[in-house]
Amino acid sequence: MTATTENLRPSRSGGHRRARAAAAPAAGGGRDRYLDVLRMLAMVRVVTYHTFGWAWLSMAFPSMGVMFALAGSLMARSLDRPALSVVRGRLRRLLPPMWVFGLVVVLAMMIHGWAPNEHHIGRWWARMLLWVVPVGDPPGSAWAEQATDILWYLRTYLWFVLLSPLLLRAFRLSRVAVLCVSLLPIVIMTTVWTPPDGELGTVLLDLATFVACWLLGFAHRDGLIDRLPAALVLLLAAATTGVGGWWAFAHPSDGTYDLNEIPLAQALWSVGFVLLLLRFRPRMDWIRRCRPLDRTVTIFNSRAVTIYLWHEIALVLSVPLIDAMWQVRAFELSLPLDSTWFQFGVAWVLIAVAVLLVGWVEDVAAKKPPRLLP
Repeated sequence: MTATTENLRPSRSGGHRRARAAAAPAAGGGRDRYLDVLRMLAMVRVVTYHTFGWAWLSMAFPSMGVMFALAGSLMARSLDRPALSVVRGRLRRLLPPMWVFGLVVVLAMMIHGWAPNEHHIGRWWARMLLWVVPVGDPPGSAWAEQATDILWYLRTYLWFVLLSPLLLRAFRLSRVAVLCVSLLPIVIMTTVWTPPDGELGTVLLDLATFVACWLLGFAHRDGLIDRLPAALVLLLAAATTGVGGWWAFAHPSDGTYDLNEIPLAQALWSVGFVLLLLRFRPRMDWIRRCRPLDRTVTIFNSRAVTIYLWHEIALVLSVPLIDAMWQVRAFELSLPLDSTWFQFGVAWVLIAVAVLLVGWVEDVAAKKPPRLLP
């Protein structure tokens, strides 16, 4: 949900080939089902968190760190090809689904009165270009804030994609050293230097928070994590999650221990969690023998951008839909309309509708025949 020269390809040495083979999917060069399952779990966790608001979920499964690590692994795999074509392909897959989302959201905001200040019309339209290429946060109204707040992930992902050829070159020059210093930016921004207010500071803070997870994706792809002794991985994971947890409880944000509000804790906890997930990988071949589950995993991965973009709108629309159900006596008596779990279920139904209506855009963006479901 992830500087363009051909000579950035990895070394062709036999040792490097063996390392990458260890991290490659087992099924004949197919997709790694374990990574697909992690991505699906991360998406489910995102929707669950935005429905219930449980702060503990950010520790139980730091989904954003996991998604950035998975995207980093796939990006490193793709960069075996010329970097310019890879970056262009990633942007092509990301941007069209966002354009469809933006068209709907921007029109809805305008219908609800969103308009430029008459003294800053030119600047307003210039900022609207961020809905085309989100190198910064696209502008929006307070009315649609819940729907547009999630775009920070796509903006951060886009920057990582643009920076990946350079990051991968630096990483492969000195893997361990780069991994070790990847947490320094967020430590500095949290303890020594405060990033500037406004959009630039937000972009820098998000990149610093998750760059270590992105680089762990590189390390997974190159087989570095597999080569680390299990005891060392457990020690590193315990150290990073331990310090991250301590920082969260020592520096709560407005009384909450939600890692999403505490960048340094988020970075440290996510690194430890991702290390464990990528080092101790169970075999997931059995999923292919369970057709319904295998199909579900495929749909989640093929429609990941659609699910992420539209899940907040689904949650917003679930409220008036449930309000309308209260007017039907049979629904009032037989359905748990006042339960947040019921809203959670309704939101997933609406997400499924969004997948059917606009999910095919992801197929077109990937230069595949459009289908209702993959």
